[in-house]
Amino acid sequence: MYADRISHLPPYLFAAIDKAKQEARARGVDVIDLSVGDPDLPTPGHIVEALSQAAKDPSNHQYPSYEGKLAFRKAVADWYHQTFGVSLDPQKEVLTLIGSKEGIAHAPLAFINPGDAALVPDPAYPVYRTATAFAGGEPVIMPLLQENRFLPDLDAIDPKAARRAKLMFLNYPNNPIGASADRAFFKKVVDYAQDYDLIIMHDNPYSEIYYDGQRSLSILELEGAKDVAVEFHSLSKTYNMTGWRIGAVVGNADVVAGIGKIKSNIDSGTFGAVQDAGIAALQSPKEVVEEIRKIYQHRIKILYQALRELGLELEKPRATLYLWAYAGGSSIDYTARLLDKTGIVATPGVGFGKYGEGYIRFSITQATERIEQAAMRLEKMK
Repeated sequence: MYADRISHLPPYLFAAIDKAKQEARARGVDVIDLSVGDPDLPTPGHIVEALSQAAKDPSNHQYPSYEGKLAFRKAVADWYHQTFGVSLDPQKEVLTLIGSKEGIAHAPLAFINPGDAALVPDPAYPVYRTATAFAGGEPVIMPLLQENRFLPDLDAIDPKAARRAKLMFLNYPNNPIGASADRAFFKKVVDYAQDYDLIIMHDNPYSEIYYDGQRSLSILELEGAKDVAVEFHSLSKTYNMTGWRIGAVVGNADVVAGIGKIKSNIDSGTFGAVQDAGIAALQSPKEVVEEIRKIYQHRIKILYQALRELGLELEKPRATLYLWAYAGGSSIDYTARLLDKTGIVATPGVGFGKYGEGYIRFSITQATERIEQAAMRLEKMK
C-alpha cells in the first residue's frame, strides 16, 4: 500500500516516546517528561502582543510571499550581523522557513539526485537522514565519538564517498549531545567542503542557549564559508517559540535560491502575522534571552549533579537544552527501567543513530521544580 520511502522508515523517535508517556499516564504515573526539547517557558509577552496586533492587519490575511516578508528577512540579516558579525543580503541570502525542520527536510530535494550521497552525523537529529532518503540519496554516516570530542573525523571519511556526496549536515551546538564546535573545526570543514565540492548544511537552532558566557559560533563567521555553506536558524529555542513555526536559512545565495524553488512548489509561505512577531523577537533586548539562559543554566546544574551522583558518565554542556549521559548497554532498556522506577521519561540514544547506543538524552525543558523532583527521584535508580 505504502510507497517504499514510507515503508522503509523507522518509527519517528518522538512519536514512540509519546506513546510510552501516554501509556504510563494511563496507569496513573506522575510522569516527568525530560525527553523532548520543547521549552516550557512562555513566549515573551512583547512577542505575543506583536502577533496579536499583526493578526488584526488585513494585509496579513492573504497569501504571504514565498520567500517571506522582506522586513522579516532584513530583521534576520540585522540579527546575524549583531550576533555573529556576519553580513547577509536579505533579498538573496535569507529565506523564511516554516520552522527550520521544514527547511532541512526540503533542502536535499534541491540538490540530491537518486544515487547521490550526503554526509550525515550519527548520533543526530533524525531528519538529516530521512530527508536524504526521501530525495533518493544515500546517507553516509560520520560517527560522533567521545574520543573526537563528538566532532566528525573528516580524515576518516572514505574519499570515494566524499566525492559522491553533495551535502554535509552539521549541527553545533549539537542535539542530542550538547557538544560545541570551535573555530578551528569549522575552518577545517569549510576547507574540506571546498576540496570535495560539498554544500554544508549547518543546523544552528541552539546558538543562543549557551552557558558561562561561552558564546556559540555561526559557521558563516569563517572566511570562505558563504561560498560553501548555509545555516538554518529557528526562533523556537531562543525565544520559546516552538509552536509558532518560524525560522530562516541564510548563507550561499545559490543554495538559498535552490531551497526556495522547492518551497515555492510545496508550501505557500509563513503567516504574515507570525513573521511580524518574529521581527519583534529578533529585535528583543538582550536581557530577554539572558534571563532565559540563567534559568536553563540553573536546571543544567541540578540535573548534571544528580546524574553524576547516579554514576552516569557525562560532561556538563557548554550549550543546548540537553545532557548526554553514558549508561552502557541498551539505551531503550535503560529508559524503560527509568520510566518504571522513577516516572521520568528520557530519550534513548540509539534513537538518534547507531553511535548513540548506550547513551541517554535528558532535556531540561520542564519547570525548575520538576527538575528538582526528577533529581530526587533518580535516587531510586542507584
